[in-house]
Amino acid sequence: MTEITTGATSEAAEDTPSVLERLSGWASSLELAEVPDRVVQFAASQILSQLAAIRVGLQQEPGRRLVRALGEPFQDDTAQSARVLAGVGAWLNLDDTAYAGHLAPSTVAVPLAYAHALKLSGSDLLRSVIVANECAARVTASATLGPFRGQTALHTHLVGSVAGRLSSQRASTGQWSNALSLALSSPPWTLMRGFITSDARLLHVPVAVRMGLDACDAALSGLTGAGDIVEHPDGFLGQFASVPLPEAVCDGLGRRWHTETLSFKLHPGGPGIDAAIDSAVDLHSLMRQWDIGDVQDIVVEGSLYTMFAARKAEPYLDGPRTPVGALVLTTPYPVATALLTGQLSIEDFYPPAVDDANRWALAAKVRLSHDTAMTQTLMAGDAPFGEALRQAGPRATPWLHRFGGQELVDLAGDAGAPLEDFTEASKPTPARVVVRMHDGRRFSREHTIPRGGLGPALRAQHRALVTDKFLASGGPKEVVETWPGLAALDPAELIQLIQHAVAA
Repeated sequence: MTEITTGATSEAAEDTPSVLERLSGWASSLELAEVPDRVVQFAASQILSQLAAIRVGLQQEPGRRLVRALGEPFQDDTAQSARVLAGVGAWLNLDDTAYAGHLAPSTVAVPLAYAHALKLSGSDLLRSVIVANECAARVTASATLGPFRGQTALHTHLVGSVAGRLSSQRASTGQWSNALSLALSSPPWTLMRGFITSDARLLHVPVAVRMGLDACDAALSGLTGAGDIVEHPDGFLGQFASVPLPEAVCDGLGRRWHTETLSFKLHPGGPGIDAAIDSAVDLHSLMRQWDIGDVQDIVVEGSLYTMFAARKAEPYLDGPRTPVGALVLTTPYPVATALLTGQLSIEDFYPPAVDDANRWALAAKVRLSHDTAMTQTLMAGDAPFGEALRQAGPRATPWLHRFGGQELVDLAGDAGAPLEDFTEASKPTPARVVVRMHDGRRFSREHTIPRGGLGPALRAQHRALVTDKFLASGGPKEVVETWPGLAALDPAELIQLIQHAVAA
């Protein structure tokens, strides 16, 4: 267990509001008018992007099985609606990422369900999503230097579901504090075996959402929780963080908007391989006519982040029989597919595409190589690790050593001071793909920030990117035409729009 030292006396601690109490006070009173327009626009894009992920999830057979188990996306049981929307939107790696966490499976799904049930307006929906993002990302950031990140960090969805619901219901500060502390008193602990190899990953987020919504019911009925559950030595961070960062929960409230740290997923696959897939897509157009037999080898150069994902997936690789949970984390098959076809979609991870012998023949020629300069670039960015390293300072050294040895400690160097705000934040996850042909030709492409990744290009075009993502999912054109006016929609218009967005 990690010991968390605050330096305060017990008497002083009793007089000092806990981090959840401070967060609850801010979140329960926030109004949309207080949120900068650039942040509101990011949230609008996030909702449309997650609707695309939900649509794709509902179109797959496992998603249809989940609907048979839990019911339709919109039903009389609002909590069940939230769990269905969360489950189908999470499991295909099309959910978006932020600093810190995969937020949208709860922070979008739960507000969608409650906006539909409570007949809320478009501005109400946006407010609830932003509040949920800010709360979930901050608690996730406090445990980023720990055993769970990304989709395995299910505590993200405990907080996201509580915040998404209570912001929709305009709950009191005390109800917020109790619901959050009750939810975080028994957070799920992800087991990689089930997460990677089985359909259990379909239930991971719904289970966390259920716990969060149960905590809301309990708090609204008068049950109370331990307000200091996050920072107490016997609390959440004591179990879920190697380097606890309780200060991340409330740092810069109203100034550091985690919603504007979103990166948008434009194709399936773990975030560590996005830049490699984009590079392979570029090479598909560049290389023109060629045969698999013409290729000598394909070298994917990347950071330790890419290497880490590959190591997690490697024990489960078994050609066409590889579980989808492992296949979306590994590099050879997705890169080979993108190089051959010029794209990567969720259909590429299922038969008949995944049984294509040509793809596996080309994948066998892919090898990974660590590029130290790319790891330096990764660590100098703000997400997924950089800002946590800045907040941790020297405390991060043991975590860095466990993650990548002394080499990573040296490459990370001095992270500097935490950011004042996230207006210029970035998420570089670089990769380079080099294809060498037997006749001596060499083709190479690289991306420092993948398409949809946080940076200047995304800030300028996120609406266009997520519009294309939604349309590619089969989403109706009428939805994207209406979307710019989301904040002005009345309850009847919003219900019609989200039903139309999700419908087959």
